[in-house]
Amino acid sequence: MAGHSKWANIKHRKAAQDAKRGKIFTKLIRELVVAAKAGGPNPDDNPGLRAIIDKALTANMKRDTIDKAVARGAGTDDEDNYEAATYEGYGAAGVAVLVECLTDNRNRTVAEVRHAFSKRGGNLGTDGSVAYLFTRTGQISFAEGDEDQIMEIALDAGAEDVVANDDGSIDVTTAFEDFLSVKDAMVAAGLTPDHAEVTMLPSTTVELDKSGAEKVMGLVDMLEDLDDIQNVYTNADIPDSVLESLE
Repeated sequence: MAGHSKWANIKHRKAAQDAKRGKIFTKLIRELVVAAKAGGPNPDDNPGLRAIIDKALTANMKRDTIDKAVARGAGTDDEDNYEAATYEGYGAAGVAVLVECLTDNRNRTVAEVRHAFSKRGGNLGTDGSVAYLFTRTGQISFAEGDEDQIMEIALDAGAEDVVANDDGSIDVTTAFEDFLSVKDAMVAAGLTPDHAEVTMLPSTTVELDKSGAEKVMGLVDMLEDLDDIQNVYTNADIPDSVLESLE
């Protein structure tokens, strides 16, 4: 993003995410249930479920816990009546914010999301106000590695781009439909990524100073702490020097 490594952003957020591991697992279980309910319990026939299982395993969720969630979703339990919802808005400095939810009560969720935006100096927008800035993309990141080897394998497997960053990290981007096949090819070649996910990448970014970064990260943290929120994406560009000052 904007010519510098995304790896620093990943490392910075990992500590906070680890501290919320219980909440992360709860959200992953909800995703597993919904995916199994929508497309069936067999990951070979349900790419969406396979991607979430992969995400859960990466987060060190036990296979038994995953299997129970999938079985629950494949059943007919009407209590698991979640639906997807997306909310859009702006944070400090005009940063675009996209919020993906799984909820069984839209009124509760939108009220909580609106409150978070309001409390953290942002504004909840209308549908389509910022979504056009983001593209669903696969991203596979290596903290370090052989750039030529990673590039050769990634591009042969169908990746869209490979970027080597100043700190030695390497980011591979793919169309979201090709994410799992490219990742599998990397792993098969002995290249295990340090981070891999399907995310929403912005077409433009807003560079933040320390004050703006504190406000935007405060909003993201408050949103991620809500039970119904699955993912929060922004087009904030936080320079490494600013990230380091926040740690």
